[in-house]
Amino acid sequence: MGMALSNMLGGGETDEGNESEHRGLTKLSSSAQWQLHFNRLKDSNQLKLVIDFYASWCGPCKFIEPAVIAMAVNKFTDVSFVKVDVDELPDVAKEFNVDAMPTFVLVKNGKEVDRIVGAKKDELEEKVTKHRASS
Repeated sequence: MGMALSNMLGGGETDEGNESEHRGLTKLSSSAQWQLHFNRLKDSNQLKLVIDFYASWCGPCKFIEPAVIAMAVNKFTDVSFVKVDVDELPDVAKEFNVDAMPTFVLVKNGKEVDRIVGAKKDELEEKVTKHRASS
């Protein structure tokens, strides 16, 4: 319980030390974790994955983070939100042609169906809603 509360309040990580979760929002820190997570969700014809490409030094990324957490925890609980630090996982960022942060990539059937570049909370919320409805 203490660890769960600590994670919800932003402190602490999971036992693995490389993957921190915020109940619906997962931060992946290794290529192996990324592949496992992506492979688990890629065959769904529903919107199952929103990838948040960010950097620890990125001001707009920090600005939008509370809104992304709220979406993952309260509004879109059936969608997996994943945070990928472009400095820790440059190969994943390259795979998705990310060149600005934050970039949000929406994935269905293992393929990108939409993208939002910038800290655009309303646009992100609209596109997640749209693609969940078209499942």
